Amino acid sequence: MTPGRETPGPVTLEPAHDRREAVANLFQFYVHDFADFWETRRVELQEDGRFPPYPWLDAFWADPQGEALLIRAGGALAGFVLIDRTAHSGQDCDYSMAEFFVARPHRREGVGRAAALEVLGARPGLWEIAVARRNAPALTFWRAVAADAAPSGFRERDQDDERWSGAILQLVIPDRSPVTGG
Repeated sequence: MTPGRETPGPVTLEPAHDRREAVANLFQFYVHDFADFWETRRVELQEDGRFPPYPWLDAFWADPQGEALLIRAGGALAGFVLIDRTAHSGQDCDYSMAEFFVARPHRREGVGRAAALEVLGARPGLWEIAVARRNAPALTFWRAVAADAAPSGFRERDQDDERWSGAILQLVIPDRSPVTGG
């Protein structure tokens, strides 16, 4: 937590069922922040002063394997998580962290970490998390989250091809649901 800042309160996730517009609006901040990490791609502002819309956003509502979640910190909207099954590695996975964003006012307070651990812990199976090559802060973040979330460890590989340029973390989240006996 940043000195002088109050604890944000509990971090919760909620399905973004009817909140597509909120996710689309948050994506404007995401693209603005992420532009620092693109190697060659450049996104220009449109004439209305906004970045172009995220072309795959609708899929997270239309595809039953996609999932859009809103992150809240102390009840306030703090970011979003988009989950699908599209692996940047080209290998099979149960879940892929498609996009993950925490708004600046909620960073360095543990909000992202709590949200990430909740997302992963609630979905046992093989996960893939791709981190853009130039996004060193995100790689540090995801390595720490993966180490805590996957008791058996995680694999990291560097990939540089048409699918992805950067690190890919692969980890198995165990099923922690209670065992019932009879």
